[in-house]
Amino acid sequence: MIYSMTGYGKSVLQLPTKKITIELKSLNSKNLDLNARMPSIYREKELAIRKLLADKLVRGKVDFSIYVEATAEDTSTQINTPVVKQYINQLKNVVDGSDIELLKMAVRFPDALNTVREEIDDNEWKAIQTEINNAVTALNMYRLDEGKVLEDDFKKRIITIGEILEQVIAMDPERVEGVRERLTKGVEELKEKYDENRFEQELVYYIEKFDITEEKVRLKNHLDYFTESINSQDSNGKKLGFISQEIGREINTIGSKSNYAPMQQLVVQMKDELEKIKEQLLNAL
Repeated sequence: MIYSMTGYGKSVLQLPTKKITIELKSLNSKNLDLNARMPSIYREKELAIRKLLADKLVRGKVDFSIYVEATAEDTSTQINTPVVKQYINQLKNVVDGSDIELLKMAVRFPDALNTVREEIDDNEWKAIQTEINNAVTALNMYRLDEGKVLEDDFKKRIITIGEILEQVIAMDPERVEGVRERLTKGVEELKEKYDENRFEQELVYYIEKFDITEEKVRLKNHLDYFTESINSQDSNGKKLGFISQEIGREINTIGSKSNYAPMQQLVVQMKDELEKIKEQLLNAL
């Protein structure tokens, strides 16, 4: 099972005096990179929110936001009446003007307005926690849907690499014979006498240096392990990344040892498929 790190989740909580909207957006990242935006009243809960998100989202560049919209006549700002009256009385001794004009000036002075700090109600916080969990669930469903697209692409490309590997295996005897013929022809063109037994020993040694039997076996095992890991219940993009590195190592070794143009063309095709897998793995959770 594969989860993408790209996702979006949203949940809305309607309270008697306000509407609270919770949004989560995530992109790919090597680790969890969490950016939280929220009104100051909820800042005391930020650590709890971060822990909840870290436990459930694991990795990704995550933007978390809480938006609050007042839906009733409810305000935490009040006029400091005694202070405003005192300002107006002082202004009357300085300037001439109507009471309305003096009031407009007075409310601009310091301490003319009092802002009462709100406290989070326990029931409200529990409701917000529930909606955060709902937003996380929505984001993870989005990640799962995106992950299915990645999974299908990975499986298709791993099958393609396996099919090309079968062509490499079928071509290998032809490659070995081709190497043998080239070496024999090269020695004969020297028109020098040589010990045939010694030459045969050196030829066997040379061909053994370019033997790719182990690489073919290991590559097939790595491809099987990649598919097995995709089909497991856990999504582990990092693990698949490590396996893809091992796949690349075996493909590169086959390419360097092949010494045979038709086989090297097949190696290029396998590399191309693997590079596309690596690119997509950057977005796998």
